[in-house]
Amino acid sequence: MSRVLASASVVGFSGSRSVPCPESAAAVRRALAAVPASVSVHVGCAPGVDELVRSLCPRARVFWVAEVGFSGRGAFARRSQLCVESIAVPGGVWVSFPAGACPAGLLPSASAARCFSGFGSGSWASLAFAAGLGIACLLFLPPGVTAPAGWGFVAGGGGWFFRPAAVVAQLFLF
Repeated sequence: MSRVLASASVVGFSGSRSVPCPESAAAVRRALAAVPASVSVHVGCAPGVDELVRSLCPRARVFWVAEVGFSGRGAFARRSQLCVESIAVPGGVWVSFPAGACPAGLLPSASAARCFSGFGSGSWASLAFAAGLGIACLLFLPPGVTAPAGWGFVAGGGGWFFRPAAVVAQLFLF
């Protein structure tokens, strides 16, 4: 985890609206400590994990629901979409701290509409979108929760899982 974050160009954080366990809070602190001061940190405006990140990293760029130009429930999904898209650059890393298991039927996709379509977990939807965009992803899960099968995560120990960035090839026709 530390090696991935130390070499990142920008890092985004998301997670549960309540910090699920002491292990998750400690993992957030360790992850932030591994991000070099020169690297931009992006986070949403939600309570819980987002709030913990904001309190520990005052320099973080915060994506506020009030600034997305939407109202109602769609504003929260749009906020999360914009935050994830801001990390979709070479060297970007998305770090997620969900409280529970991935909702059934949710899969990584480059389509925000597919990820944020009512599965009930913004943390997992954001992670699915980041993975679908090919962003390198770190995932910390509380005890007893497993990484979703088929998402390409590799266990890193201590509750951490890693999914490397996807290499996107551009095909040219001449």
